[in-house]
Amino acid sequence: MDTKIILRSLCASLLLLSACSNKDNNETTKNTKSQSQKEHSIDRQLTNADKKSGKPFSNVAYPNDGVKGIYVTANSTKGEKFEELTNFIDQTDLNAMVIDVKDDNGNITINFNTGDKLIDNNSINIVDAKPLLKKMGKKNIYPIARIVTFKDTKLAEKHPEWSFKNPDGSVWENGGGDKFVNPFMKEVWKYNIDISKQAAKAGFKDIQYDYVRFPEEFEDVEKNLTYNKEDYKDSKLNEVDQRVDTITQFLRTARHELTDYDVKVSADVFGYAAMVEEAPGIGQSFQKISKNVDAISSMIYPSHWSSGDFGIKSPDLEPYNTIDQYLDKETAILNELGKDKPKSRPWLQDFTASYLGAGNYKVYDKQAIEEQIQSLADHGINEFLLWNAPNDYTQGINYNLKPNKDKLKVNEQEIKKIEKNRKQS
Repeated sequence: MDTKIILRSLCASLLLLSACSNKDNNETTKNTKSQSQKEHSIDRQLTNADKKSGKPFSNVAYPNDGVKGIYVTANSTKGEKFEELTNFIDQTDLNAMVIDVKDDNGNITINFNTGDKLIDNNSINIVDAKPLLKKMGKKNIYPIARIVTFKDTKLAEKHPEWSFKNPDGSVWENGGGDKFVNPFMKEVWKYNIDISKQAAKAGFKDIQYDYVRFPEEFEDVEKNLTYNKEDYKDSKLNEVDQRVDTITQFLRTARHELTDYDVKVSADVFGYAAMVEEAPGIGQSFQKISKNVDAISSMIYPSHWSSGDFGIKSPDLEPYNTIDQYLDKETAILNELGKDKPKSRPWLQDFTASYLGAGNYKVYDKQAIEEQIQSLADHGINEFLLWNAPNDYTQGINYNLKPNKDKLKVNEQEIKKIEKNRKQS
């Protein structure tokens, strides 16, 4: 897999994102916490939960038939748009929302009033957590907090020493004008984990880390940049392994520190990360990330693959086949992990990729979306997330398709489990 896929993914992501601007409260602190845990813990006052009851604003259980969700921008959590989206969930077999809690620019969309100046100063108070999560709770919508992690223009500008610097001392930015913070820096880890804890205390049940990686093609620019490697300054690991190790260790640390908050931890990864042993520039190892999350969400939009991938001339024109070919590889990797295997919860395409040009794309209508879902079902996967940047989702979709036993690519025990889940739903 060459770097053109990475570039294609970046371009597609930038176009898609242009349409939008850019728990469980712990009632008592465990007396048995080790000193190291205390040093990393945040103030657990009832700032984000109901102060009268001491309970989070929402406490929705993990869906019995698996998470089936949609992406929701912070701006879409208000007024008629949110009413439209919650009604949409009500009328379908969908059951979850992925909501921007920390967005693509580094804005924290909920004012948690933590007393932490860095968090509070980067908050823009778009989302009102209490009514949002209470309404989601009443409708039994599973709340997932999207935390855009290392792509963070706001933090990079406030703390250039936590970012990557050009020779002239300015903060480096990619071709799209985005700035990143340095995944080697423990201060950056703590900042994102602290935000995650606040989201968990408010009632989000799943913390989803996006952009949990270095910038695309970092290996091509890093020699011209100045940045702190902290623990890896004198490391015997090569450059690729250093990047992979720090991304893996961040997720391991985040999952450990969120243990007391009764939340799941998930991560978004490029689909191509499962196709190679290690993605050299961005530091993502599909196998190592998978061992340190409860769910892994590969972005496997057919439009993101290049001509010729999987032997398919125009992947966007063949949604079932493209995802089917990808899942053969992903499933084999995950099955090797045994007890460390996370849930597969891929991102699916609910948008039309007209930017690919005539003859290379199709309108993603009911059939195209259901073909993607059917491919998942045929691999024994009953979880997925739908991406549409402006949150205008296709109507009339059957989100609960059953596996086609003639094509099912799992063993008999998994078949019985899938059928049991279908009956329960």
